[in-house]
Amino acid sequence: MLRYRADIRTLCFVAIYFGLVAVQWVFSPTALWLVIPLVALTCVFSFLGAVATHNTVHCPVFKQRWANRAFQVVLTLTYGHPVSAFVPGHNLSHHKHTQTRRDVMRTTKVRHRWNLLNGLLFMPTVGKDVFLADMRYFKAMYRQNPPWFRQMILEATVFLGTMGVLLALDWKKFLLYVLVPHQYAAWGIISMNYLQHDGCDQDSEYNHSRNFLGKFVNFLAYNNGYHTIHHMEPGLHWSLLPAEHARRIAPFIHPNLDQRSMLVYLWRTFVWPARRRTYDGKPVEIPAEGPDEEWIPPPREVRHDLGAIAM
Repeated sequence: MLRYRADIRTLCFVAIYFGLVAVQWVFSPTALWLVIPLVALTCVFSFLGAVATHNTVHCPVFKQRWANRAFQVVLTLTYGHPVSAFVPGHNLSHHKHTQTRRDVMRTTKVRHRWNLLNGLLFMPTVGKDVFLADMRYFKAMYRQNPPWFRQMILEATVFLGTMGVLLALDWKKFLLYVLVPHQYAAWGIISMNYLQHDGCDQDSEYNHSRNFLGKFVNFLAYNNGYHTIHHMEPGLHWSLLPAEHARRIAPFIHPNLDQRSMLVYLWRTFVWPARRRTYDGKPVEIPAEGPDEEWIPPPREVRHDLGAIAM
């Protein structure tokens, strides 16, 4: 049923997330030395569920349409947000209009002098705009693409129903084991946009995205550190990204955009010297910020092949 055997890893990581939540819910550990790492690990695997969501809306996991629809419902419960709702802001706005005013998640929306604040507050800064744009897209799709809209409603209904049941069963467990990891996942997946695009050149053929090449990070995050090739060919399965990056990107990209260590990059960018720089070392010049421009395609251009529902 899998289109690529590599997605066995995806299924395993999703199963680990549900296992972590179940174990904590049933046994309710109280010792901080156990509670803190378990909740932290749950946050990590909820975030990996968000990364799997990103992969799924670009390249579905299964060959069968019904299996992809069902898996989107499952992923919704790991990420804390309907998978189909990832399509408008990410696929249609960010990917098609990277770092322009049609990109609701462009990094120029944050402009604090202390760069750490830009990284920490990027998600809440763009969140309102993403939400409002999503609502307009949902309204448009109600008539333009009913199958997509029905799938989104299914995911939202199952998610809200499940959250309601868990909240009623034990609100304290719900907050700690479910809501906190979900909020971390949403913050993490959107904040990655700042790491991957701030200070890059959206008009360049190769220098529009930053890559993180560490093996451990890419093992966990399904090779999403290879971001330039992903933007150039979004439908390429994540297992193929390293080889394609080496062949089509590495010989041409500016070397500073291939970061060997994400931790080193985070330290230099947000701790010391914590200066907001372009990929070639110049201060980032932030243009005058205007309102978002319309990015929702007209009815005749609506793509019905976005997301796993199209399979």
